[in-house]
Amino acid sequence: MPKPARQRPPVRAARFRRRHLGLGLSFVLIVLVPLTVVVFYLLAVAKDQYSSLTGFTVRQEEGGSASSLLGGLASLTGVSGSSDGDILYEFILSQALIQQIDTNIGLRDHYGAYWSEDPVFALSPDASIEDLESYWSRIVRVSYDQSSGLIEMRVLAFTPEKAQAVAQEVLRLSQDMINALNEQARDDAMRYARSDLEEAVARLKTAREGLTTFRSSNRIVDPESDIQGRMGVMNNLQQQLAEALIELDLLGTTISENDPRLRQAQRLIEVIRERIASEREQLSSSGTELGGTGDDYPALIAEYEGLVVDREFAEENYRAALAALDLARANAQRQSRYLATFIQPTLAQTSEYPRSAMIAGMTALFLMLFWSIMALVYYSIRDRS
Repeated sequence: MPKPARQRPPVRAARFRRRHLGLGLSFVLIVLVPLTVVVFYLLAVAKDQYSSLTGFTVRQEEGGSASSLLGGLASLTGVSGSSDGDILYEFILSQALIQQIDTNIGLRDHYGAYWSEDPVFALSPDASIEDLESYWSRIVRVSYDQSSGLIEMRVLAFTPEKAQAVAQEVLRLSQDMINALNEQARDDAMRYARSDLEEAVARLKTAREGLTTFRSSNRIVDPESDIQGRMGVMNNLQQQLAEALIELDLLGTTISENDPRLRQAQRLIEVIRERIASEREQLSSSGTELGGTGDDYPALIAEYEGLVVDREFAEENYRAALAALDLARANAQRQSRYLATFIQPTLAQTSEYPRSAMIAGMTALFLMLFWSIMALVYYSIRDRS
């Protein structure tokens, strides 16, 4: 028979040892003591803070203005508003705005007055502009939705009136910044429109001067009209030649060969043929001895048509530049961007900050995580040694 399996001895009951005392002591020092200090500070030392909420966005003009009627010309008079919200968001967090608000309503005076009572949530009285910029991100919380362009801002202060005053000052300076963007856009649009108009006028003058030079050098106002007149002469001569030939045929059947009228008719036909040949030679002659214009008509017409096309293009460009200038001048008389406030800065009645329960809970959580990790690391090293 097989031998029965040997049973292991029962585990002895756990006893309290020195390492357990160390673990408990570490829990007290790492978790309970710091948590107690944080809770005491939040409940007994930290000053109450009040918040002021406001909401706004950057709006642009809409509707059937001259911009929509002129289509692409409207792009010459403004800048796309897709990034206006991004610009405003960065402006609210900029050092320039913080410095201006500190100068106007005294950020250091208010937030630094509580330094001796609440050094954690207050501002140091001798804080630099960089310290003030870092502190600004703690007291001003901005929420920006890029898809809709809506901005919500919450300002914290030690009094409700100060929180509302800071929010109102941010709105005022933001509106000033939007107005500056409008002014710059209007100045740029007017400058570009005037520059384009000057270039269009110069191009139109050059095109018209080219036509004048062509007419003066060739002594022809319009080659197309001139050649139509010459073709009319050729057609008339061809008709006269046909009539003279018919008359010659009629005379040949009724009179003798020595009749003077027959020789006169033959002479008339010869003169008409010589004139037709002369006209044809003038149309293709490059000289002036036979009445030519110094160039052949096909080349003259090609040069003339090129000058006419240049003039027509310059005229269209001039009309477009003039319309763009009128549009820029019309847009300069109104505000294309403005700050639309859909939530006016609120005046708090009760203190909401600092959020003591949340801060204490987060502190306890992180202290517990830190203590647990340290304990696991310690026992891992101890078991391997």
